[in-house]
Amino acid sequence: MHTSLDHLFPSQTGTIETIDVSPELGRRMAALGLRPGRRVEMVRAAPLRGPLQIRIGHTEIMIRRVDAAKINVNLVA
Repeated sequence: MHTSLDHLFPSQTGTIETIDVSPELGRRMAALGLRPGRRVEMVRAAPLRGPLQIRIGHTEIMIRRVDAAKINVNLVA
C-alpha cells in the first residue's frame, strides 16, 4: 500500500518510493539517509501537527510534517 510518510502511525515501517522535493532539499534529505529504497520507521509524531521522529537504519531524525508529506512510501507488513 502506498502513502506519504506523514500518514504512518508510530511503529509502522515503509520503504521510500519517491521524494518529490526541490533539488536542494533532496540533497539535504539524501545526506540524512532519506533516499528511494531505504526503509523508514515512524517512531513518534509530536502533537499539534509538530515534527515527526523517524528511524532510518540506526539513525533517528526529526522531520517537518510538510516535508514528510512529500516522501511517498510503500508500507511494509
